[in-house]
Amino acid sequence: MPRFSVIVPCFKVQGFLRECLDSVLTQSFDDFELIAVDDCSPDGCGAILDEYAARDPRVRVLHLPENVGLGRARNAGMPLATGDYLFFLDSDDTLTPGALRAVADRLAEVREPDVLVFDYARTYWWGGTRRNVLAHLLGEAGPDTFGVAEYPRILDLLMVVWNKVYRREFVTENGFEFPPGYYEDTPWTFPVMLSAGRIATLDRICLNYRQRRQGNILSTTSRKHFDIHDQYERVFAFVERRPELAAWLPYLHRKMGEHCLDILAKPDRLPAADKAEFFRRTARMFREHRPAGALVDGEVAVLEGSWAGYRLKRQAARAGREVARRADQAGRAAAARARTGWASLHAHRPLDENLVVYSASSHRGVLGDPAAVHRKAREIAPQLRGVWVVRDAETADGLPPGVEHVIVGSRRYLEVTARAKFFVNDVNWPGSLAKRPGSVHIHTHQGTPLKYLGADLLDKPGARLGFDVPQMLRRADRWDYSLVANRHSELVWERAYPCHFASVRTGSPRNDALVNGYAGDFRQRHGIPGDHTVVLYAPTRRDYRRSGHADRFDLARFAADLGAGHTLVVRLHPSLASGPARGMGLSELARHGVVVDATDEPRLEEVLLAADVLVTDYSAVMFDYANLDRPIVVHADDQPAFTASRGTYFDITAEPPGHVAGSYRELAWLFTSGSWRDEESARLRAEFRARFCEFEDGRAAERVVRTLLLGEAMPDTEIRLPGQGAGQDVLTSA
Repeated sequence: MPRFSVIVPCFKVQGFLRECLDSVLTQSFDDFELIAVDDCSPDGCGAILDEYAARDPRVRVLHLPENVGLGRARNAGMPLATGDYLFFLDSDDTLTPGALRAVADRLAEVREPDVLVFDYARTYWWGGTRRNVLAHLLGEAGPDTFGVAEYPRILDLLMVVWNKVYRREFVTENGFEFPPGYYEDTPWTFPVMLSAGRIATLDRICLNYRQRRQGNILSTTSRKHFDIHDQYERVFAFVERRPELAAWLPYLHRKMGEHCLDILAKPDRLPAADKAEFFRRTARMFREHRPAGALVDGEVAVLEGSWAGYRLKRQAARAGREVARRADQAGRAAAARARTGWASLHAHRPLDENLVVYSASSHRGVLGDPAAVHRKAREIAPQLRGVWVVRDAETADGLPPGVEHVIVGSRRYLEVTARAKFFVNDVNWPGSLAKRPGSVHIHTHQGTPLKYLGADLLDKPGARLGFDVPQMLRRADRWDYSLVANRHSELVWERAYPCHFASVRTGSPRNDALVNGYAGDFRQRHGIPGDHTVVLYAPTRRDYRRSGHADRFDLARFAADLGAGHTLVVRLHPSLASGPARGMGLSELARHGVVVDATDEPRLEEVLLAADVLVTDYSAVMFDYANLDRPIVVHADDQPAFTASRGTYFDITAEPPGHVAGSYRELAWLFTSGSWRDEESARLRAEFRARFCEFEDGRAAERVVRTLLLGEAMPDTEIRLPGQGAGQDVLTSA
């Protein structure tokens, strides 16, 4: 008996069918059967299915003599199923790699639940990917099983059949089946979820939900949308047969009203001549099924009235939205004029010689080099007032105690940016910020560059998608000083940013903690045993993938191959922190303790200090980590694609900081053999450090504060004007 019966109904999807079938048949977990139902498809689906069945015994094909529709095609496949769990997969969607293994492991962990709900991502025809916006509900459900009464928010998730697996005996015992018509998922999912005694969740993206350019069948204009009424009648009939479910009637009553009104409100669902009939039928059904004492308010209250009243309310709402839109436009214009006037008022006041404005990573908080400068300024120059720019109130709530801040675009932001003498940032300030004569802009960058940046991206159209290079350079024209940690960075910045700044050989302020041996509590906070070897994996984003993420190897396998006495810590690129990358398995692996997810750690230096070895690809984090003089392994299995799409200033595989792995097999061997820390690794690292840690002595932040903020002289600080070469004069203080 297989673990899963994957049922795939097929109708007019020949262009997508092979991708769907391959996504199942190439799964690492192979204890399944695939039951493909040809719903009398007029295209080549039947032949494709027969082709797959001929070469793979796990595929069984059922050809229906007539078209019966999606729901009944699923029904036709169920009697053939012998698996423990049913998995209904639409034939234009795909499973993500490792999905069945993850589902099987979760089922075993929670001991055979009736239903397991997993996550999905929408994949768009233009290449974009977006994770389910309610994915957090899966994690919040907790590690154990529950019923809907214990966690009713599970019903807030998309009520479809394909984001769940179902224990086959549970389905059989309850006689669940799909009805004909549109919206066939509705009378399946609500009865199933309300009846399930044990529900579990899996916080992992297991399915890619294809968003076709022309939409799905529910996007078509048709009277078939009237089927929604029959489907909810089936739901109400089911609940009436189960007195123990009566408490859910008010919820279902409101849900039905909201669902029908949503269909009615969409301009492309119902023929115009049928909308009045649809409303009247919905209103009649709403009245007939209204539970005694149920409160009717909000949007669904319109169903207590007439079609004419509904239309008047819709017209009034549209008129109200138009008035609000115009008022909003007028308000925005007035606010813009007020902000301009406010900024102009303060721009005529003298600069505040002790005011320093900081920002990092597009206003994401107290981070990176600017944070290190700020900490040192508070220590040795308390007369300087430091104000941080943050992007919103939520970010402000996460700031350390005692940190003064302003929200970008606010009146206080306009005031401090108009008056500040100094600006410290690791990315560019908004274009609306005007640089006043006498103000000083210090650009810290975000580490030593390996990947092409700035003007060098002009020849890399894929890497600068949505990135305006000329606009970026106009903003960089405001820089007065550019901090560098090595001569390589100095040369790159002057080429990539052809502007009028001076390079300052300070070192990277954020790396002072690494050079000085700052001790964080990362290991203690994450429960890592003191005798464990911590392996940090920190990959960068891929410009040749629209999502920016590409799984280079199986993290669970790597953690297992490292063996006992090792802890694998993973830190994704910040730009991937809130996208699908974590939902592809990292969150679940962290929950199970297979890895430690350090993506959200605010202080990168604490993560680096906790690591005994770094595994990376083309991330600039290797230049920071080299300051610790600990082993580094470069995993560069996609170097040709990466360099072709993004470009690199030198070949990291030819001048590496340690051993280079061109495949997962090579990477695993480096660790099992112990070669990751051999003499050759140390030799390569020494050469790398000599080149890229040249100005890193643990005093970078002090140099910035004393030389650039206080104007003091430090003999070991060099400020080089653009175009200066070796042997030319340099300035030794600001």
